Amino acid sequence: MGSVGAGSASQGSANAGRANQGSANAGRANQGSVDLDSANAGRERLARYSLTGPENQAAVNAGLAGGAWFRSAVPRKRMKELMRRSDYPAVRDTVIWLGLILLFGGLGITFWLVWHSWWAVPFFLAYGVLYGSTSDSRWHESGHGTAFKTRWIDEGLYQLASFMIMRDPTTWRWSHTRHHTDTLVVGRDPEIAVMRPARLAKLLVNYFGLVDVPTAFWLMFRHAAGRLTADEADYVPESERHRVYRTARVHLAIYAVTIGLAIGFGTWLPVVLIGGPALYGRYMLQVYGFTQHAGMGENVLDHRLNTRTVKMCVVNRFLYWNMNYHVEHHMFPMVPYYRLPELHEEIKHDCAPVYPSLWAAYKEIIPAVLHQLRDQEYYVRRELLPGAAPFNEPTPLNDGRALPLPAETAA
Repeated sequence: MGSVGAGSASQGSANAGRANQGSANAGRANQGSVDLDSANAGRERLARYSLTGPENQAAVNAGLAGGAWFRSAVPRKRMKELMRRSDYPAVRDTVIWLGLILLFGGLGITFWLVWHSWWAVPFFLAYGVLYGSTSDSRWHESGHGTAFKTRWIDEGLYQLASFMIMRDPTTWRWSHTRHHTDTLVVGRDPEIAVMRPARLAKLLVNYFGLVDVPTAFWLMFRHAAGRLTADEADYVPESERHRVYRTARVHLAIYAVTIGLAIGFGTWLPVVLIGGPALYGRYMLQVYGFTQHAGMGENVLDHRLNTRTVKMCVVNRFLYWNMNYHVEHHMFPMVPYYRLPELHEEIKHDCAPVYPSLWAAYKEIIPAVLHQLRDQEYYVRRELLPGAAPFNEPTPLNDGRALPLPAETAA
């Protein structure tokens, strides 16, 4: 009888084990269902960023497109002083920048061709960062037309930097205009780099241009054939499109000559000097660029909710042309980069405390972006200094979560 009792107990244990196993399987099935639902929700959320989808018109109907943005009060006379342009600071900084590019490039070539030394590598790396990363800030400032007092110098630097950073100067000028009028407005801003949820693999490989460079060449071939993308057609006027097609053909011709020289002379050196830096020297563009808006509020009308100002050392400020003062730049985009520290002093009482370093900014950015993988309504909302003007949030739509617009608004 004792033996039968033991068998019954064993059978009960087996039944309990099967029940537990079934519960575990059900748990995994439920978890799989949750993960699938989360993935589907993420894909649906990313689809809202398309400029050709319904979110574009929904943002217009909701008053988010070209909205009334908050700006700190700065006396009119002082603002006119801050907006005054001068050739000297930008000419000085551009001469130093181009001089450093030529210096490091020349040293790299010399060490490689004359002494056949791997000591060329550090010089090429420095050359690559100056070419492939810091051309972004030169492109940005000259594109605004604020760097120089003399217009043709601005335009010359803009064309050069656009080539170096592999951006069409016409489409990107209009793209950046939209970025400023509709900063981080879902379905309107074509320059949202870190979406919700973030496409982490894309962001990481792009530290070495493995997304932007192939995309740039695809666009060049498309433009050279006389076609824009659907998104570009949304913001590039018809009258400007011939410039896009012409520039693409010129840029492709330059790259074709570069590749031809590399093949003809049997060396990678031409590609290392032209085009290559957009791959091996692009990482600092990402390091600087993510500090601007990553993890911040969307569909807001207050740059203090969607933009950061980060304190940087003098070297980084030179490389980035003071774009670390990014709240100030977005509030008053016609202030030249060399006056942004002064503008910061005028409006800092109205803002959240400045991030004391790049590291401090990234200690907030990385957890925020990871949090947004599972919660797309999450965003970084910082506290303003005492006495600051309150956030400009005219409707619940402007609270930073970028909730789906009401059906009647999207209609």
